[in-house]
Amino acid sequence: MKDHLLKATAEGVRIFAAVTTNLVGEAVKRHDCYPVAAAALGRTMTGALLLAANLKNDEAITIKIQGNGALGKVVADAVPEGFSRGYVDNPHVELPLNSKGKIDVAGGVGRNGLISVTRFTGLKKNITGSAELVTGEIAEDLTNYLYVSEQTPSSIGLGVLVDTDLSIKAAGGFFVQPLPNASDEILDRLEENLSKINSVTDLVAEGMDAKGIINKIFEGLEVNFTTTTNLNFRCHCNRQRIEDVLASLSREDLQSLIDDGKAEVGCQFCGQKYQFTVDELKSIANSRK
Repeated sequence: MKDHLLKATAEGVRIFAAVTTNLVGEAVKRHDCYPVAAAALGRTMTGALLLAANLKNDEAITIKIQGNGALGKVVADAVPEGFSRGYVDNPHVELPLNSKGKIDVAGGVGRNGLISVTRFTGLKKNITGSAELVTGEIAEDLTNYLYVSEQTPSSIGLGVLVDTDLSIKAAGGFFVQPLPNASDEILDRLEENLSKINSVTDLVAEGMDAKGIINKIFEGLEVNFTTTTNLNFRCHCNRQRIEDVLASLSREDLQSLIDDGKAEVGCQFCGQKYQFTVDELKSIANSRK
C-alpha cells in the first residue's frame, strides 16, 4: 500500500487519517533506529503530516519533542504537499518493554520536558507554541498541546509497528477535530467509536487504508470524503545548501578543513553525506572572500 493521507468530514466533525509505513521505514533505515527510536520518530513524523494537512501551500510545520529520556530530541518536519523528514538524537536507545508489553516510547522520551510546534508561514516571524510533556507517548502530548497552546479540542492516534528485523511493518495515524456545530449526540457517538479502537497500528497492520480507518472512527455517521494526498519521505537538503553552510564558517575553520585534505558533511534530517575535496574547499573559501 502506498502512503497516503485522506481528509473527511461527518456531521460537524473533521478527520485526517494517514498510512505512513513506507516513509517511516525510510527514515528508520536512514538513521539506523532501534525500536524505541523508530516508534518515537515514526509517530512524530506521522503527527507532523497530520498537522501539516491543515496548512496552506508553501507553509510548513516542525514538531520538536524533548524530554529527559535517553532519546534526546525527536524532530520532524512536514508540508501540506505530503513530504516529511525527521531525526532523533540517540537512535540506538535500548529499553525493556513497558508494563503492557509494548515498546516503551514514553520511557525513551521522558516526561519532564516540552513539545513545541512551529508553523512556517513564509512571513518574517514564524509561529511557535509549546506545552509541557504529559506522558511522553507523543499522540497524547500532541493532543494536549493542541488543547493547551491552541485551544483546539481534538483526538490524535499514532502508531508504529516495528518488525523483528527492525523494519517497519505498519505505521499510521488519525487526527479528529470537532467543529463548532458538532452536537453532543455526535460527539458521544464519536467517543464510543474511538473507545473501541485498540490501536491505529493494528488497523494498518491488518491492511486497512486511510478510508477504512475513517469509516471505523465514523461508524454510524454519514461521511463526506474530500481530498487524498500521497505521502513520501523527502529532505530538501542538497549540495548547494551544504556549500552555503561551509561558506558561512570562519576562515580558520575552513582552513582547518583544507589542511585535513577533505571534508564530509552529513544532513541531520536524512543522513545524506556530502564529500568535498581540497580543491572544492579552496574554491568555497575563495568565493567567501
